Amino acid sequence: MSGLFKKKETAAQAADTQTQTPTPEAHEWLIPEEGRDQLQKVFAGLPGDVTIEVYTGGDPKNLFDDYARRFVADLALLAPRIKPAFHGLDSDMARKRGVTLSPTLLFNPEEYRIRFTGAPLGEEARAFIEAIFLVSARTSGLSQAAKTILAQLDGARSPRVFSSPGCPYCPAQCANAIKCAIERSDLVSAECVNADEFPDLSARYGVGSVPHTQFDESYKGIGLMPEERFVVELVALKDAERWLNEHAAKGGAHGAGTGQGAGQDAGVEVTETDLVVLGAGPAGLSAAIYAERSGLATVVLDKGIVGGQVTVTPVVENYPGFTDIAGIKLVEVLSSHARQYATIRENESVDDIKLGRRIEVHTPRNVFLARAVLFATGAQWRKLDVPGEDRFYGKGVSYCASCDGFVYRGRKVAVVGGGNTALTDALHLHNLGVEVTVIHRRDTFRAEKALQDSLTREGIPVIWNAVVEEVMGDTEVRGVRLRDTKTGETRDVPFDGVFVAIGHVPNSEQAADLGVDLEPDGSIKVDRHMRTNIPRVYAAGDVIGGVRQIVTAVGSGATAALSAFEDLQQPRWKKDKSA
Repeated sequence: MSGLFKKKETAAQAADTQTQTPTPEAHEWLIPEEGRDQLQKVFAGLPGDVTIEVYTGGDPKNLFDDYARRFVADLALLAPRIKPAFHGLDSDMARKRGVTLSPTLLFNPEEYRIRFTGAPLGEEARAFIEAIFLVSARTSGLSQAAKTILAQLDGARSPRVFSSPGCPYCPAQCANAIKCAIERSDLVSAECVNADEFPDLSARYGVGSVPHTQFDESYKGIGLMPEERFVVELVALKDAERWLNEHAAKGGAHGAGTGQGAGQDAGVEVTETDLVVLGAGPAGLSAAIYAERSGLATVVLDKGIVGGQVTVTPVVENYPGFTDIAGIKLVEVLSSHARQYATIRENESVDDIKLGRRIEVHTPRNVFLARAVLFATGAQWRKLDVPGEDRFYGKGVSYCASCDGFVYRGRKVAVVGGGNTALTDALHLHNLGVEVTVIHRRDTFRAEKALQDSLTREGIPVIWNAVVEEVMGDTEVRGVRLRDTKTGETRDVPFDGVFVAIGHVPNSEQAADLGVDLEPDGSIKVDRHMRTNIPRVYAAGDVIGGVRQIVTAVGSGATAALSAFEDLQQPRWKKDKSA
């Protein structure tokens, strides 16, 4: 990050208000050449002008101000449709717009109320670029179901999404808010806040995990939401399931696009395809590539974002071909390859799956009629299941070091676990400037030796033979109660946060509902060809258990796709019946 902050001129040295676009000859680029070439191509099709007002203070030490100004200046040179305007924080325009924090960036403020509070560093830049496209097109891009729900809004809303540079889920949540602000510009304003840059504001709302969405002063949501759910909670200011139940009791439309049967409503799009892959992690992406190359029309659905668990892995050091690569970068490589072949739909949850001559896969927006389905649904973080864990989720308890690590810089946290994920998280947090202690229930780690050596080299302390009995605190985490696994003695240890990394639980519920056989640990039971006990239903990746590594997920995804191709050409289940 430090390389981005080389500067020649500070906001204090710049004029109070500048609207002219700089010339390339006199410009020192912030965005690398490779990124500039790519952005210039994608910006070539912008349909309308986008005014970006940048407000900065006069503190020459505020590197975030300098980054914001230079970033927008770069974009303006790459796209004639982008019109920058630079203002001081103490200017009349800042007072007119109600801007008090530096840096603040506004999009077409005469039409919309969309602002980024803080420099769009890291992952937030993705939401910033998406905002440019949406504002340029003057369209929200919301699904019809989401538009229908949002049309019911009859009062002002100001959703504020707190994010961090390392959170891969945050841009999509910011985009949800931005889309609503465009669709209902009369009532909705959207703000994306870099929680790391504004710790006081984050503390005011108790931000301990991102994305953290403050829908109003009293109601908040933690984590990435499908856009229909986001819209429901924005309109109702309550949990989507609770609203759904109340709405159904009053005779409202079933599901209303929240992921609870809405895919079965009349009017949804019906799509025929050969294979539906559930999950856009490494297994699902690999399967999509191999299926399409075999001639199977393939659609990939994911209730979240592409990449799965890999997106929140700070550094991958054991994937062949890369000595070390950021998890999010590896995801970009895999997804870019897969998108050349298959249709990938993010933030599209599956409501129901029905077996028949065609397998029906229902989502809030579509019904897919497939010849086969492949479960690459991965696994979710395993919980401690101790008192205080649920209560303090988002208030000190986290399962994602990449997402939430920035919030705890300079503070003391515990990482619970002894495998690769736990030690990788501990090293990542340590590098961010977090005071880390690892808590492990045994006297030896299960992690790779290279990670253990790194932990020792960095001097990260370990509490051996201890399990967490309780997460303690008042309004946020203040510590944990530990029990010694050998002596049985308990003691309280103060911490500001607890990062849990004790393994994963397979996401196999929908497969089980279909009658797919499971292993005792809940993973999907498959043969060596990735076939389940039900014809035309396959599984791959972390959801089948075993060695949960990226490379094995990719291999099993390819195997499953090839098995599906083979079976659909010469159905083996028909052979079995005739034998």
